[in-house]
Amino acid sequence: MEKISVFDIFKIGIGPSSSHTVGPWRAAQSFLRNFQLEHKLEEIKTLKITLFGSLAKTGVGHGTDKALVLGLSGCDLETFPVVEIESLWQKVRDTKKLTLLDKHTVSFEISKSIIFDLETVRFEHANTMDFSIETKAGISYQLTYLSLGGGFIVNTSSDEYEPEKQDIPYPVNKAADMLSWHVKENKNIVEISLANELEWRSKTEVNKSLDHLWTTMQQSIFDGCHASGLLPGGLKVQRRASGINQQLLSKSSYKSLQEWLVLLKNQNRDMATVTSWVSCFALAVNEQNASFGRIVTAPTNGSAGVIPAVMIYLQCFTENVEKSQLREFLLVAGEVGSIFKKGSTISAAAGGCQAEIGVSSAMAAAALTHCLGGNTRQVLMAAEIAMEHHLGLTCDPIGGLVQIPCIERNAMGAIKAITASQLALYSDPEKAIVSLDDVVATMWQTAQDMQTKYKETSEGGLAIQVRFTEC
Repeated sequence: MEKISVFDIFKIGIGPSSSHTVGPWRAAQSFLRNFQLEHKLEEIKTLKITLFGSLAKTGVGHGTDKALVLGLSGCDLETFPVVEIESLWQKVRDTKKLTLLDKHTVSFEISKSIIFDLETVRFEHANTMDFSIETKAGISYQLTYLSLGGGFIVNTSSDEYEPEKQDIPYPVNKAADMLSWHVKENKNIVEISLANELEWRSKTEVNKSLDHLWTTMQQSIFDGCHASGLLPGGLKVQRRASGINQQLLSKSSYKSLQEWLVLLKNQNRDMATVTSWVSCFALAVNEQNASFGRIVTAPTNGSAGVIPAVMIYLQCFTENVEKSQLREFLLVAGEVGSIFKKGSTISAAAGGCQAEIGVSSAMAAAALTHCLGGNTRQVLMAAEIAMEHHLGLTCDPIGGLVQIPCIERNAMGAIKAITASQLALYSDPEKAIVSLDDVVATMWQTAQDMQTKYKETSEGGLAIQVRFTEC
Protein backbone atom coordinates (compact mmCIF):
# COMPACT_ATOMS: atom_id res chain seq x y z
CA MET A 1 0.00 0.00 0.00
CA GLU A 2 1.42 3.37 -1.06
CA LYS A 3 2.28 5.59 1.91
CA ILE A 4 1.28 9.14 1.08
CA SER A 5 1.67 11.99 3.53
CA VAL A 6 -0.52 15.07 3.63
CA PHE A 7 2.71 16.91 2.81
CA ASP A 8 3.06 14.85 -0.36
CA ILE A 9 -0.38 15.95 -1.50
CA PHE A 10 0.31 19.58 -0.54
CA LYS A 11 3.64 20.95 -1.76
CA ILE A 12 4.84 24.52 -1.93
CA GLY A 13 5.90 25.15 -5.48
CA ILE A 14 5.98 27.50 -8.44
CA GLY A 15 3.43 27.71 -11.25
CA PRO A 16 2.05 27.09 -13.69
CA SER A 17 1.83 23.27 -13.50
CA SER A 18 2.61 20.60 -10.92
CA SER A 19 3.11 17.88 -13.54
CA HIS A 20 4.81 20.06 -16.17
CA THR A 21 6.72 22.50 -13.97
CA VAL A 22 7.11 21.17 -10.41
CA GLY A 23 7.55 17.53 -11.50
CA PRO A 24 10.31 18.19 -14.07
CA TRP A 25 12.02 20.60 -11.63
CA ARG A 26 12.11 17.88 -8.96
CA ALA A 27 13.08 15.21 -11.49
CA ALA A 28 16.06 17.26 -12.68
CA GLN A 29 17.37 17.57 -9.14
CA SER A 30 16.72 13.91 -8.39
CA PHE A 31 18.57 12.88 -11.55
CA LEU A 32 21.69 14.79 -10.59
CA ARG A 33 21.55 13.51 -7.00
CA ASN A 34 21.32 9.94 -8.29
CA PHE A 35 24.23 10.57 -10.67
CA GLN A 36 26.31 11.74 -7.72
CA LEU A 37 25.79 8.42 -5.94
CA GLU A 38 28.31 6.91 -8.37
CA HIS A 39 30.02 9.87 -10.04
CA LYS A 40 31.08 13.46 -9.57
CA LEU A 41 29.45 16.44 -11.29
CA GLU A 42 32.87 17.43 -12.60
CA GLU A 43 32.85 14.28 -14.78
CA ILE A 44 29.91 15.57 -16.85
CA LYS A 45 30.65 16.59 -20.41
CA THR A 46 27.14 16.93 -21.86
CA LEU A 47 23.58 16.65 -20.54
CA LYS A 48 20.35 16.24 -22.49
CA ILE A 49 16.67 15.88 -21.59
CA THR A 50 14.04 14.52 -23.96
CA LEU A 51 10.35 15.15 -23.25
CA PHE A 52 7.52 12.97 -24.53
CA GLY A 53 3.72 12.96 -24.65
CA SER A 54 1.92 15.79 -22.90
CA LEU A 55 5.23 17.20 -21.68
CA ALA A 56 6.36 17.61 -25.27
CA LYS A 57 3.05 18.93 -26.58
CA THR A 58 2.33 21.56 -23.91
CA GLY A 59 5.67 21.86 -22.15
CA VAL A 60 6.58 25.28 -23.56
CA GLY A 61 3.30 26.81 -22.40
CA HIS A 62 3.75 25.20 -19.00
CA GLY A 63 7.34 26.41 -18.63
CA THR A 64 8.78 22.89 -18.56
CA ASP A 65 12.03 24.02 -20.16
CA LYS A 66 12.45 26.76 -17.56
CA ALA A 67 11.65 24.32 -14.75
CA LEU A 68 14.32 21.91 -15.96
CA VAL A 69 16.93 24.67 -16.08
CA LEU A 70 16.00 25.82 -12.58
CA GLY A 71 16.03 22.27 -11.23
CA LEU A 72 19.40 21.44 -12.79
CA SER A 73 20.75 24.70 -11.37
CA GLY A 74 19.83 23.54 -7.87
CA CYS A 75 17.23 26.24 -7.19
CA ASP A 76 14.89 25.42 -4.30
CA LEU A 77 11.19 25.25 -5.22
CA GLU A 78 10.06 26.66 -1.88
CA THR A 79 12.53 29.50 -1.50
CA PHE A 80 13.88 30.54 -4.91
CA PRO A 81 12.73 34.14 -5.60
CA VAL A 82 10.17 33.95 -8.39
CA VAL A 83 11.21 37.40 -9.64
CA GLU A 84 14.60 35.92 -10.58
CA ILE A 85 13.28 33.10 -12.77
CA GLU A 86 13.38 35.06 -16.02
CA SER A 87 16.86 36.50 -15.44
CA LEU A 88 18.38 33.08 -14.67
CA TRP A 89 16.68 31.62 -17.74
CA GLN A 90 17.96 34.40 -19.98
CA LYS A 91 21.49 34.02 -18.62
CA VAL A 92 21.56 30.32 -19.49
CA ARG A 93 19.99 30.98 -22.88
CA ASP A 94 22.42 33.76 -23.76
CA THR A 95 25.65 32.22 -22.40
CA LYS A 96 24.74 28.64 -23.44
CA LYS A 97 26.19 27.50 -20.13
CA LEU A 98 24.51 25.96 -17.09
CA THR A 99 25.96 25.58 -13.61
CA LEU A 100 24.69 22.25 -12.28
CA LEU A 101 23.50 22.41 -8.64
CA ASP A 102 25.44 25.69 -8.45
CA LYS A 103 28.70 23.69 -8.52
CA HIS A 104 29.84 22.63 -12.00
CA THR A 105 29.37 24.54 -15.27
CA VAL A 106 28.71 22.71 -18.55
CA SER A 107 27.83 23.77 -22.07
CA PHE A 108 24.05 23.84 -22.38
CA GLU A 109 22.32 25.20 -25.46
CA ILE A 110 18.66 25.06 -24.48
CA SER A 111 17.23 24.35 -27.93
CA LYS A 112 19.58 21.37 -28.37
CA SER A 113 19.77 20.14 -24.77
CA ILE A 114 16.01 20.06 -24.10
CA ILE A 115 14.22 18.10 -26.82
CA PHE A 116 10.42 18.21 -27.26
CA ASP A 117 9.76 14.89 -29.01
CA LEU A 118 6.29 15.23 -30.54
CA GLU A 119 6.38 12.00 -32.52
CA THR A 120 7.62 9.16 -30.29
CA VAL A 121 4.94 7.47 -28.20
CA ARG A 122 6.08 6.34 -24.76
CA PHE A 123 3.66 4.06 -22.98
CA GLU A 124 5.00 4.39 -19.43
CA HIS A 125 3.00 7.59 -18.82
CA ALA A 126 1.79 10.65 -20.70
CA ASN A 127 4.42 12.70 -18.87
CA THR A 128 7.67 10.86 -19.58
CA MET A 129 11.16 12.35 -19.71
CA ASP A 130 14.59 10.87 -20.39
CA PHE A 131 17.66 12.40 -18.77
CA SER A 132 21.04 11.45 -20.21
CA ILE A 133 24.63 12.37 -19.40
CA GLU A 134 27.82 11.66 -21.27
CA THR A 135 30.92 11.92 -19.11
CA LYS A 136 34.33 13.14 -20.16
CA ALA A 137 35.45 9.50 -20.05
CA GLY A 138 32.78 8.54 -22.58
CA ILE A 139 30.45 6.84 -20.07
CA SER A 140 26.71 7.18 -20.71
CA TYR A 141 24.31 7.57 -17.79
CA GLN A 142 20.54 7.69 -18.32
CA LEU A 143 17.40 7.65 -16.19
CA THR A 144 13.74 7.90 -17.13
CA TYR A 145 11.32 9.85 -14.95
CA LEU A 146 7.54 10.01 -14.96
CA SER A 147 5.71 13.10 -13.73
CA LEU A 148 2.52 11.69 -12.22
CA GLY A 149 0.73 14.92 -11.32
CA GLY A 150 0.76 16.96 -8.14
CA GLY A 151 4.56 17.17 -8.26
CA PHE A 152 4.89 13.40 -7.75
CA ILE A 153 7.71 11.84 -9.74
CA VAL A 154 8.90 8.29 -10.29
CA ASN A 155 12.35 7.17 -11.35
CA THR A 156 11.70 4.06 -13.44
CA SER A 157 15.08 2.51 -12.56
CA SER A 158 15.50 0.36 -9.47
CA ASP A 159 17.73 2.93 -7.78
CA GLU A 160 15.31 5.23 -5.99
CA TYR A 161 16.73 8.28 -4.28
CA GLU A 162 13.79 8.77 -1.89
CA PRO A 163 13.94 6.62 1.27
CA GLU A 164 11.06 4.33 2.16
CA LYS A 165 8.58 5.77 4.67
CA GLN A 166 8.04 4.07 8.01
CA ASP A 167 4.92 1.94 8.39
CA ILE A 168 1.79 3.69 9.63
CA PRO A 169 -0.85 2.50 12.12
CA TYR A 170 -3.87 3.22 9.91
CA PRO A 171 -3.13 2.44 6.26
CA VAL A 172 -5.84 3.72 3.92
CA ASN A 173 -6.15 2.74 0.28
CA LYS A 174 -9.87 3.36 -0.17
CA ALA A 175 -12.68 5.22 1.52
CA ALA A 176 -13.86 1.82 2.78
CA ASP A 177 -10.59 1.49 4.70
CA MET A 178 -11.22 4.88 6.29
CA LEU A 179 -14.71 3.82 7.37
CA SER A 180 -13.35 0.53 8.70
CA TRP A 181 -10.80 2.31 10.91
CA HIS A 182 -13.49 4.77 11.97
CA VAL A 183 -15.74 1.93 13.16
CA LYS A 184 -12.98 -0.19 14.73
CA GLU A 185 -11.09 2.60 16.49
CA ASN A 186 -13.83 5.22 16.89
CA LYS A 187 -11.58 7.79 15.22
CA ASN A 188 -12.50 10.48 12.72
CA ILE A 189 -10.47 11.29 9.62
CA VAL A 190 -8.39 13.95 11.37
CA GLU A 191 -7.38 11.55 14.14
CA ILE A 192 -6.50 8.82 11.64
CA SER A 193 -4.53 11.17 9.40
CA LEU A 194 -2.67 12.76 12.30
CA ALA A 195 -1.75 9.40 13.82
CA ASN A 196 -0.20 8.38 10.50
CA GLU A 197 1.68 11.67 10.13
CA LEU A 198 3.13 11.30 13.64
CA GLU A 199 5.00 8.20 12.45
CA TRP A 200 7.00 10.46 10.14
CA ARG A 201 7.36 13.71 12.10
CA SER A 202 6.60 15.24 15.50
CA LYS A 203 3.34 16.95 16.42
CA THR A 204 5.16 20.27 16.50
CA GLU A 205 6.57 19.69 13.01
CA VAL A 206 3.15 18.68 11.68
CA ASN A 207 1.47 21.80 13.02
CA LYS A 208 4.29 24.05 11.86
CA SER A 209 4.16 22.58 8.36
CA LEU A 210 0.36 22.86 8.18
CA ASP A 211 0.53 26.49 9.30
CA HIS A 212 3.21 27.19 6.70
CA LEU A 213 1.01 25.72 3.96
CA TRP A 214 -1.92 27.91 5.00
CA THR A 215 0.28 31.01 5.28
CA THR A 216 1.54 30.39 1.74
CA MET A 217 -2.01 29.88 0.47
CA GLN A 218 -3.21 33.10 2.10
CA GLN A 219 -0.30 35.04 0.64
CA SER A 220 -1.03 33.71 -2.85
CA ILE A 221 -4.67 34.85 -2.50
CA PHE A 222 -3.65 38.27 -1.21
CA ASP A 223 -0.98 38.78 -3.87
CA GLY A 224 -3.37 37.68 -6.60
CA CYS A 225 -6.04 40.08 -5.35
CA HIS A 226 -3.60 42.96 -5.68
CA ALA A 227 -1.91 42.24 -9.03
CA SER A 228 -3.19 43.64 -12.31
CA GLY A 229 -2.29 43.49 -15.97
CA LEU A 230 -1.98 40.71 -18.53
CA LEU A 231 -0.87 37.17 -17.79
CA PRO A 232 2.30 36.00 -19.60
CA GLY A 233 2.27 33.69 -22.58
CA GLY A 234 0.79 35.74 -25.39
CA LEU A 235 -2.87 34.82 -24.88
CA LYS A 236 -3.45 38.31 -23.43
CA VAL A 237 -5.63 37.10 -20.56
CA GLN A 238 -6.51 40.01 -18.27
CA ARG A 239 -6.21 39.46 -14.53
CA ARG A 240 -9.62 39.82 -12.87
CA ALA A 241 -9.18 39.08 -9.16
CA SER A 242 -7.81 42.52 -8.33
CA GLY A 243 -10.74 44.25 -10.04
CA ILE A 244 -13.29 42.08 -8.20
CA ASN A 245 -11.48 42.74 -4.92
CA GLN A 246 -11.61 46.50 -5.49
CA GLN A 247 -15.29 46.48 -6.41
CA LEU A 248 -16.31 44.39 -3.43
CA LEU A 249 -14.30 46.45 -0.93
CA SER A 250 -15.30 49.73 -2.55
CA LYS A 251 -13.30 52.50 -0.87
CA SER A 252 -12.11 50.52 2.16
CA SER A 253 -8.44 51.01 3.00
CA TYR A 254 -5.94 48.59 4.52
CA LYS A 255 -2.20 48.16 4.69
CA SER A 256 -1.62 44.46 5.26
CA LEU A 257 -2.96 40.94 4.75
CA GLN A 258 -4.27 40.86 8.31
CA GLU A 259 -6.17 44.16 7.92
CA TRP A 260 -7.60 42.84 4.66
CA LEU A 261 -8.83 39.68 6.41
CA VAL A 262 -10.61 41.80 9.03
CA LEU A 263 -12.45 43.62 6.25
CA LEU A 264 -13.45 40.31 4.68
CA LYS A 265 -14.92 39.07 7.96
CA ASN A 266 -17.09 42.19 8.10
CA GLN A 267 -18.47 41.76 4.58
CA ASN A 268 -22.15 41.10 3.97
CA ARG A 269 -22.99 37.41 3.83
CA ASP A 270 -25.67 37.45 1.20
CA MET A 271 -25.26 34.83 -1.49
CA ALA A 272 -24.12 37.21 -4.23
CA THR A 273 -21.36 38.71 -2.06
CA VAL A 274 -20.08 35.41 -0.71
CA THR A 275 -20.00 33.64 -4.07
CA SER A 276 -18.28 36.64 -5.64
CA TRP A 277 -15.58 36.50 -2.98
CA VAL A 278 -15.11 32.74 -3.32
CA SER A 279 -14.66 33.15 -7.08
CA CYS A 280 -12.28 36.05 -6.51
CA PHE A 281 -10.11 33.99 -4.14
CA ALA A 282 -9.87 31.09 -6.57
CA LEU A 283 -9.08 33.35 -9.54
CA ALA A 284 -6.42 35.15 -7.51
CA VAL A 285 -4.45 32.00 -6.75
CA ASN A 286 -4.52 30.67 -10.27
CA GLU A 287 -3.64 34.01 -11.80
CA GLN A 288 -0.57 33.87 -9.57
CA ASN A 289 0.04 30.30 -10.69
CA ALA A 290 -0.19 31.30 -14.36
CA SER A 291 2.43 33.99 -13.71
CA PHE A 292 5.08 31.61 -12.34
CA GLY A 293 4.09 32.66 -8.83
CA ARG A 294 4.54 30.65 -5.64
CA ILE A 295 1.49 28.60 -4.70
CA VAL A 296 0.62 25.34 -2.95
CA THR A 297 -0.17 22.31 -5.10
CA ALA A 298 -3.64 21.31 -3.92
CA PRO A 299 -3.34 18.62 -5.16
CA THR A 300 -1.98 20.17 -8.39
CA ASN A 301 -0.96 23.62 -9.58
CA GLY A 302 -3.75 23.78 -12.12
CA SER A 303 -6.26 23.27 -9.31
CA ALA A 304 -4.36 25.24 -6.67
CA GLY A 305 -7.11 27.83 -6.15
CA VAL A 306 -9.98 25.59 -5.04
CA ILE A 307 -8.85 24.61 -1.55
CA PRO A 308 -7.47 28.05 -0.53
CA ALA A 309 -10.73 29.66 -1.72
CA VAL A 310 -12.85 27.29 0.36
CA MET A 311 -10.53 27.62 3.37
CA ILE A 312 -10.70 31.41 3.40
CA TYR A 313 -14.47 31.14 2.93
CA LEU A 314 -14.51 29.01 6.08
CA GLN A 315 -12.25 31.47 7.91
CA CYS A 316 -14.04 34.66 6.95
CA PHE A 317 -17.66 33.75 6.21
CA THR A 318 -18.48 31.20 8.91
CA GLU A 319 -18.44 31.62 12.69
CA ASN A 320 -15.68 31.18 15.27
CA VAL A 321 -13.05 29.38 13.21
CA GLU A 322 -9.91 28.50 15.17
CA LYS A 323 -6.42 27.86 13.81
CA SER A 324 -6.82 24.21 14.80
CA GLN A 325 -9.77 23.88 12.41
CA LEU A 326 -7.71 25.16 9.50
CA ARG A 327 -5.10 22.53 10.31
CA GLU A 328 -7.82 19.89 10.41
CA PHE A 329 -9.10 21.13 7.06
CA LEU A 330 -5.73 20.35 5.46
CA LEU A 331 -5.45 16.96 7.16
CA VAL A 332 -8.87 15.86 5.91
CA ALA A 333 -8.31 17.29 2.43
CA GLY A 334 -4.91 15.61 2.18
CA GLU A 335 -6.28 12.24 3.24
CA VAL A 336 -9.10 12.39 0.68
CA GLY A 337 -6.63 13.50 -1.99
CA SER A 338 -4.46 10.47 -1.29
CA ILE A 339 -7.44 8.16 -1.88
CA PHE A 340 -7.80 9.62 -5.39
CA LYS A 341 -4.05 9.41 -5.96
CA LYS A 342 -4.01 5.71 -5.02
CA GLY A 343 -7.25 4.69 -6.71
CA SER A 344 -7.19 6.84 -9.83
CA THR A 345 -4.95 9.77 -10.81
CA ILE A 346 -4.32 13.43 -10.05
CA SER A 347 -2.71 14.06 -13.44
CA ALA A 348 -4.68 15.82 -16.18
CA ALA A 349 -2.35 14.23 -18.71
CA ALA A 350 -3.57 10.83 -17.51
CA GLY A 351 -7.18 11.62 -16.63
CA GLY A 352 -8.28 15.00 -17.93
CA CYS A 353 -9.28 17.93 -15.74
CA GLN A 354 -11.53 15.70 -13.60
CA ALA A 355 -8.24 14.56 -12.08
CA GLU A 356 -7.32 18.09 -11.03
CA ILE A 357 -10.33 20.36 -10.47
CA GLY A 358 -12.54 17.36 -9.69
CA VAL A 359 -10.16 15.98 -7.06
CA SER A 360 -9.48 19.39 -5.50
CA SER A 361 -13.21 20.08 -5.28
CA ALA A 362 -13.77 16.70 -3.59
CA MET A 363 -10.94 17.37 -1.15
CA ALA A 364 -12.31 20.81 -0.29
CA ALA A 365 -15.89 19.53 0.09
CA ALA A 366 -14.80 16.81 2.50
CA ALA A 367 -12.64 19.13 4.59
CA LEU A 368 -15.29 21.85 4.78
CA THR A 369 -17.89 19.29 5.86
CA HIS A 370 -15.64 18.12 8.69
CA CYS A 371 -14.98 21.66 9.88
CA LEU A 372 -18.71 22.46 9.84
CA GLY A 373 -19.48 19.54 12.11
CA GLY A 374 -20.19 16.72 9.69
CA ASN A 375 -19.52 13.12 10.71
CA THR A 376 -17.09 10.82 8.92
CA ARG A 377 -19.72 9.38 6.57
CA GLN A 378 -20.95 12.87 5.65
CA VAL A 379 -17.37 13.95 4.99
CA LEU A 380 -16.84 11.11 2.51
CA MET A 381 -20.28 11.74 1.02
CA ALA A 382 -19.36 15.37 0.33
CA ALA A 383 -16.22 14.26 -1.52
CA GLU A 384 -18.29 11.83 -3.58
CA ILE A 385 -20.87 14.47 -4.52
CA ALA A 386 -18.21 16.96 -5.60
CA MET A 387 -16.36 14.47 -7.79
CA GLU A 388 -19.53 12.93 -9.22
CA HIS A 389 -20.30 16.26 -10.86
CA HIS A 390 -16.84 16.66 -12.36
CA LEU A 391 -16.70 13.22 -14.01
CA GLY A 392 -15.57 13.41 -17.62
CA LEU A 393 -14.16 16.94 -17.39
CA THR A 394 -11.51 17.23 -20.10
CA CYS A 395 -8.23 19.13 -20.10
CA ASP A 396 -8.00 21.33 -23.20
CA PRO A 397 -5.81 24.35 -22.38
CA ILE A 398 -5.65 26.95 -25.11
CA GLY A 399 -2.07 27.43 -26.27
CA GLY A 400 -0.88 24.88 -23.70
CA LEU A 401 -1.19 27.60 -21.06
CA VAL A 402 -2.71 27.08 -17.62
CA GLN A 403 -5.12 29.97 -18.20
CA ILE A 404 -8.20 29.21 -20.33
CA PRO A 405 -10.26 27.38 -19.17
CA CYS A 406 -8.13 26.46 -16.13
CA ILE A 407 -8.40 29.64 -14.05
CA GLU A 408 -12.19 29.92 -14.16
CA ARG A 409 -12.53 26.21 -13.46
CA ASN A 410 -11.00 26.80 -10.04
CA ALA A 411 -13.84 29.18 -9.21
CA MET A 412 -16.35 26.57 -10.41
CA GLY A 413 -14.65 23.86 -8.37
CA ALA A 414 -14.70 25.96 -5.20
CA ILE A 415 -18.41 26.75 -5.52
CA LYS A 416 -19.20 23.10 -6.25
CA ALA A 417 -17.24 22.08 -3.14
CA ILE A 418 -19.31 24.37 -0.92
CA THR A 419 -22.54 23.11 -2.51
CA ALA A 420 -21.48 19.47 -2.10
CA SER A 421 -20.70 20.10 1.57
CA GLN A 422 -24.10 21.69 2.15
CA LEU A 423 -25.85 18.75 0.50
CA ALA A 424 -23.90 16.22 2.56
CA LEU A 425 -24.59 18.05 5.84
CA TYR A 426 -28.33 17.88 5.16
CA SER A 427 -28.25 14.25 4.00
CA ASP A 428 -28.24 10.79 5.55
CA PRO A 429 -25.20 8.95 4.14
CA GLU A 430 -26.79 5.61 4.98
CA LYS A 431 -29.26 6.29 2.16
CA ALA A 432 -26.63 7.26 -0.40
CA ILE A 433 -26.60 5.13 -3.55
CA VAL A 434 -23.12 6.10 -4.75
CA SER A 435 -20.04 5.72 -2.50
CA LEU A 436 -16.78 7.62 -2.73
CA ASP A 437 -15.03 4.42 -3.81
CA ASP A 438 -17.61 4.02 -6.59
CA VAL A 439 -16.85 7.47 -7.92
CA VAL A 440 -13.06 7.03 -7.65
CA ALA A 441 -13.30 3.82 -9.68
CA THR A 442 -15.62 5.48 -12.19
CA MET A 443 -13.25 8.42 -12.53
CA TRP A 444 -10.38 6.07 -13.35
CA GLN A 445 -12.46 4.14 -15.89
CA THR A 446 -13.56 7.42 -17.45
CA ALA A 447 -9.93 8.51 -17.63
CA GLN A 448 -8.99 5.34 -19.48
CA ASP A 449 -11.89 5.76 -21.91
CA MET A 450 -11.19 9.45 -22.56
CA GLN A 451 -9.56 10.24 -25.89
CA THR A 452 -5.91 11.21 -25.55
CA LYS A 453 -6.46 14.57 -27.25
CA TYR A 454 -8.54 15.67 -24.25
CA LYS A 455 -5.74 14.92 -21.77
CA GLU A 456 -3.61 18.07 -21.64
CA THR A 457 -2.33 17.91 -25.20
CA SER A 458 -3.96 21.08 -26.58
CA GLU A 459 -5.09 18.91 -29.49
CA GLY A 460 -8.82 18.94 -28.76
CA GLY A 461 -11.71 20.94 -27.33
CA LEU A 462 -11.26 24.65 -26.74
CA ALA A 463 -7.57 24.35 -27.55
CA ILE A 464 -8.35 23.85 -31.24
CA GLN A 465 -11.72 25.58 -31.38
CA VAL A 466 -10.16 28.89 -30.32
CA ARG A 467 -7.36 29.86 -32.66
CA PHE A 468 -4.27 31.13 -30.88
CA THR A 469 -0.82 31.96 -32.14
CA GLU A 470 1.76 32.79 -29.49
CA CYS A 471 3.27 36.24 -29.89
